[in-house]
Amino acid sequence: MLLEQVLGLSVGFTDKWLAGNFLEGAEHLAAVGLVAYCLGFLPGLFAVPAVAATALVARSVGAGDLGEARRAAAQSLLVASALTIVVLLVVALFGDGFVRALGLPAGSTALASRYLAIVLPALPAMMVIHVGVAVLRGAGDMWAGLLAMSVVNLVNAAASFALAVGVAGLPRLGWEGLAWGTTAGYCLGAGCVIGLLGRRTRGLRPGWADWIPDRGWLRRILHVGVPAGVDAIANAACHLGFLSIVNRLGDVAAAAHSVAITIESLAFLPGSAFMVAAATLAGQFLGAGDERRARRSVWQAAMACMALMSVAGIIFLATADGLAGWFVGGAASQPEVASLTARLVRIVAFAQPPLALLMVLSGGLRGAGATRLPLVVNFLGLLLVRLPLAVLLAQESIALPAGLGIIPGLGLGVIGAWYAMAADLTVRGLAMLLIFTRKNWSRVRV
Repeated sequence: MLLEQVLGLSVGFTDKWLAGNFLEGAEHLAAVGLVAYCLGFLPGLFAVPAVAATALVARSVGAGDLGEARRAAAQSLLVASALTIVVLLVVALFGDGFVRALGLPAGSTALASRYLAIVLPALPAMMVIHVGVAVLRGAGDMWAGLLAMSVVNLVNAAASFALAVGVAGLPRLGWEGLAWGTTAGYCLGAGCVIGLLGRRTRGLRPGWADWIPDRGWLRRILHVGVPAGVDAIANAACHLGFLSIVNRLGDVAAAAHSVAITIESLAFLPGSAFMVAAATLAGQFLGAGDERRARRSVWQAAMACMALMSVAGIIFLATADGLAGWFVGGAASQPEVASLTARLVRIVAFAQPPLALLMVLSGGLRGAGATRLPLVVNFLGLLLVRLPLAVLLAQESIALPAGLGIIPGLGLGVIGAWYAMAADLTVRGLAMLLIFTRKNWSRVRV
């Protein structure tokens, strides 16, 4: 899982590194940051079938019933296909207006819109990767995601570079080349996942009867998945709201935020890896009727992850300047962006331990089917802590709704916004720890 997360992260790294080193101007880095948020938002819509697939397949495998696992896989993919059609229609109707509403300057907004117009038709491929790999993870197969993301990353890196700069006689497409490379990577990665699911030796290849919509299974998928989907969508929406606050501070702030988020995502690697491990083990042990081992496996994953992410925080403190300079083609190339990026990375370094608790314990609860508790924690934390605190700390003045007047803010800019983010992560991590200490989550029926 850790290797898979490294490769998944490398997709975004590739685009940002190419934008910072081969395309001139902060607007490209600002635009690629907005693109990353949008692409992160869209797969979040697949959390409904993906989380349900992992939980239900894990329960079935833990109980020794591969027939039920195949049925869960097929029904989850049916739900995901329906969601994909809906999302593509919504994007076609409202996509451009949505990008403009996020507040980047006109030049960066135009770049982001051009990129997304090329990548979004590959949304079905993204769906196959996310939900198909979730099925395989539920069965304990962690190598499938690694193989799929290896294909996505290698194709994306090679094709994006070749098309952006014009290698071996290929057209020099610049910014659009990054988008075409990303699209090619996702399409080939989806083909890889389909091949893995279709292998009979894994015992997960659904039969024709499994694809017939079943109300009972659809209710189970929605019961487990809808809270996770609402969680993912609300989480992404709040993150986009946070991004719009930063974007209104100008291209330099937006570019620094984009690069700093990418650097911080290095620490997400163990978080994401242990989160999936906790979800799979919790589901399989509960399917086998062993509640004690389910709780113990989640706790051990959380402690290991917190140790690794604490080390990552220390590394961030020591190497922030060098990491920031690498992404912008050297600190001398874009000194304002590099300096501001380093300051942001140092702020979030202190929030890595509670972030580890938040990610892994949330994953364990979702794997057990207790998807409502993470929803409540994430929604309230983002809505009541991060967003209002970011507005207060970042802006110099705040216009109250309904014409109630203007109140002063602290005017710290993007630095203030990142203080708010660190505070939010700490509050949510501690809240999730408190929930985990109770036993209700491991006794949820799915």
